[in-house]
Amino acid sequence: MKIALAQLNYHIGNFEANTKKIIDAIAEAKSKNADIVLFGELAVCGYPPRDFLEFDDFINRCQMSINDITAHTEGIAVVVGCPIKNPKIEGKDLFNAAYFIADKKIIHVTHKTLLPTYDVFDEYRYFEPNEIFECVTYKGKKIAVTICEDIWNVGNENPLYQTCPMDFLIKQSPDFILNLSASPFNYTHPALRHHTVKANVNTYKIPMYYCNNIGAQTELIFDGGSMVYDAQGNCCGMLPHFEECIEVFDSENLKAQEAPDYTQQKYRLMYDALVMGIKDYFQKMGFKNAILGLSGGVDSALVLCLAVAALGKENVMSVLLPSQYSTGHSVDDSLALVKNLGSPHEIIPIKDAFDTFEKLLAPQFKDLPENVTEENIQARCRAVLLMAMSNKFGYILLNTTNKSEAAVGYGTLYGDMCGGIAVLGDVYKTEVYEICNYINIDKEIIPLHILTKAPSAELRPGQKDSDSLPEYSLLDSLLYQYIEKRQGPNELLALGFDKALIDRVLKMVNSNEWKRYQTPPILRVSPCAFGVGRRMPIVGKYLS
Repeated sequence: MKIALAQLNYHIGNFEANTKKIIDAIAEAKSKNADIVLFGELAVCGYPPRDFLEFDDFINRCQMSINDITAHTEGIAVVVGCPIKNPKIEGKDLFNAAYFIADKKIIHVTHKTLLPTYDVFDEYRYFEPNEIFECVTYKGKKIAVTICEDIWNVGNENPLYQTCPMDFLIKQSPDFILNLSASPFNYTHPALRHHTVKANVNTYKIPMYYCNNIGAQTELIFDGGSMVYDAQGNCCGMLPHFEECIEVFDSENLKAQEAPDYTQQKYRLMYDALVMGIKDYFQKMGFKNAILGLSGGVDSALVLCLAVAALGKENVMSVLLPSQYSTGHSVDDSLALVKNLGSPHEIIPIKDAFDTFEKLLAPQFKDLPENVTEENIQARCRAVLLMAMSNKFGYILLNTTNKSEAAVGYGTLYGDMCGGIAVLGDVYKTEVYEICNYINIDKEIIPLHILTKAPSAELRPGQKDSDSLPEYSLLDSLLYQYIEKRQGPNELLALGFDKALIDRVLKMVNSNEWKRYQTPPILRVSPCAFGVGRRMPIVGKYLS
């Protein structure tokens, strides 16, 4: 039997485009003599549809799309994800389902059993879990159909659920497993997926065909990496990350190959994810042009490189906004970068605007000494100018704040923290440098001086980030343990961090939750990003 994996990029709620893409993929699979073509989880409507699922019209249009798809299934079986109504009054109104359609007939509908409600997932808010386990028979083969999380309770040292769907389905002696997935990217997940698929085939001793979505849906990025494993636990094929692709595998001729080694690929994967995150955010929202403040620092330099890769050099406007405290090399470094990339730029000094604000506020401020207030005024002057150009010319402002700064509140609300999408909000400062090094691996695109000079906001004479923060190598190490690993003060102390540092950093993180609630959506590339995956109370006292 020949099975095609159709790894595609869907647009939430864009039924016409999604349905056409699925029908075109069916035609391509037919041309390659596939018996079955497998699509991803909730492919018809896009994942995650969230509260769109509460609209009857949305569900009705899902069913209309299934009807259109069914009409194109002559001579081939199609397995595609779509929500379906629960006929029972009791329980949630919907199931997360996989339709098995062949020869213009719906042969079977499989409901998802394990509904993740953690991290970025909230499926039990909408869906009823499956309680009926049936394999599908097609062309003499018995097939176990599973949906994403249904395979993730196997090989897990700390199982989240009381059951595994395959424990029931394996009793019916299926020949292989089909899995429809919408598994979001983080830099640890490609390796975890291989571990999970291999754990399943090692447990149940049958092959698995795993199809994952690609594409960015606001903050969530799906990277694909669809794969096939044989009954002996060998990787027998894998589709590329971050690319739409359709590939056919012959179940009678699976050939073992070496599974990918992701240990040295973290920063390449992060780079590709961020580029896709920007590209899809703009395309799916109907935006074309981006703008950012280019400071001469490493964060804005990286954002510019990513945006140019995503949108094209002619569609990204850099604005240099030097203050009276900006060094000459900051402007020179920025000009060198835009020259290397061939992208447009403008220079708008902010001194006159800042001086005007100081004059306006002089009667109120009187002789009070300067402090962070004057620094924030400069940051907000820059934001006003960037947003004015955004409004006038239709640009979308790219936020350049990194995860280290966002974590400790080292940024100005309504200043450098504004924007339409936060590109680096899930990338620690030390990781920013590593991604820049990846960009420069073949030739110097980002000027070396940007990567070697001390980080500075340049809002007062001789300012350095280290005046206000611990060195980033130490800060990021502590933040990672606290945010990603959920290590509290005692655990951090046991890891060797200084108590005064722990108290200082945790206080900064927790007391700035209110700032993070007001920032743009953050592209998620880590196991724990600020936003939907990390839900902390603003007014909580714990660890503050």
